Amino acid sequence: MAGAYIHIPFCEHICYYCDFNKVFIEGQPVDDYVDMLIREFQLVMAEHPDEPIETIYVGGGTPTTLSPAQLQRLLDGIHQYLPFKGGEFTFEANPNDLQDTAKLQVLKDNGVNRLSIGVQSFNDQILKKIGRIHRSADVYRAIDNARQVGFENISIDLIFRLPDQSEEDFMDSLTKALALDLPHYSTYSLILERKTIFYNLMRQGKLRLPSQDVEAHMYQAAIDSFQKAGLEQYEISNFAKPGYQSAHNLTYWRNEKYFGFGAGAFGYLGKDRYHNFGPIQQYLEPLHDNKVPVIERHVLPLTEQMEEELFLGLRTMQGVSIQRFQEKFKMPLQAVYGDTVATQIAKGYLKQEGDWLRLTESGKFLGNEVFQEFLLDEY
Repeated sequence: MAGAYIHIPFCEHICYYCDFNKVFIEGQPVDDYVDMLIREFQLVMAEHPDEPIETIYVGGGTPTTLSPAQLQRLLDGIHQYLPFKGGEFTFEANPNDLQDTAKLQVLKDNGVNRLSIGVQSFNDQILKKIGRIHRSADVYRAIDNARQVGFENISIDLIFRLPDQSEEDFMDSLTKALALDLPHYSTYSLILERKTIFYNLMRQGKLRLPSQDVEAHMYQAAIDSFQKAGLEQYEISNFAKPGYQSAHNLTYWRNEKYFGFGAGAFGYLGKDRYHNFGPIQQYLEPLHDNKVPVIERHVLPLTEQMEEELFLGLRTMQGVSIQRFQEKFKMPLQAVYGDTVATQIAKGYLKQEGDWLRLTESGKFLGNEVFQEFLLDEY
């Protein structure tokens, strides 16, 4: 069993914080991209005929920038060439693409059963400052339209530590988000990535961000608010009602197999990781010659496999199974990480409960610092 990630790199507007592989859609060979993406499905699955796909996640970029006809073509190709027999099928969407039901109906009619909508904030001034082109009213209309078409499994994203964002601003967005009574929410602290507008503004001293203390207060407010509303925190940034955890994202965090399709996509098949060409034309060229568009393949050494088992597993509230680690790597976790685990437990960042090693409440706030302690020089 494996997951499948499908990348649509096109956007109507480039957000100031985004470093994902994306291009402005105007003038791009969108139809050719969809056709070659479908060809990639064919070529890759011919190499893996016995690997059923359990979850599909279509991300970007902005997948819903595609027209209804292009969406239909893509979905036809997915069902024709990917061995997907039903399960979680997620599409990322922007609110401004869902202002009527045309695209939503295409998605619903073709088996998509989960939407992940990029909201980020309910403050229109902040949305403008971060380069989003939707406004809060568009969010409500998008959610109403999705529900009208029959979508129940809907998630929205919120970002905190945004420029000039106060704790009150973020609490207001949390309150409005929770009033929608959705089954899943994700909330992330702003990360300044290279090659983004915000990163350049920061280097010029022109970006005013909340302090680390305010950032921590915002995160704690999110945890408290979601839990009070009956949503379980199952991963550092993700909260869900029972039965609505993201099955596809759990594939990543459990360090399980997934295919990556599309420009710049990564795949991970056991010990083998591969990376597709990112630039659109470089991605398309090999596919025109019936060749897979892979720029790099990498067989993970044992040390990297063990590191990722810890990094990814500790992001979840379930944590890392000590028994599974031994079964997977044929050596006890204690033998590899005993001193590191003991140190992090002594600092109060990790706890062991039965077979499971987990972050503590304070560990959640220092996740990356904890994770880097599990880097191995060699084993």
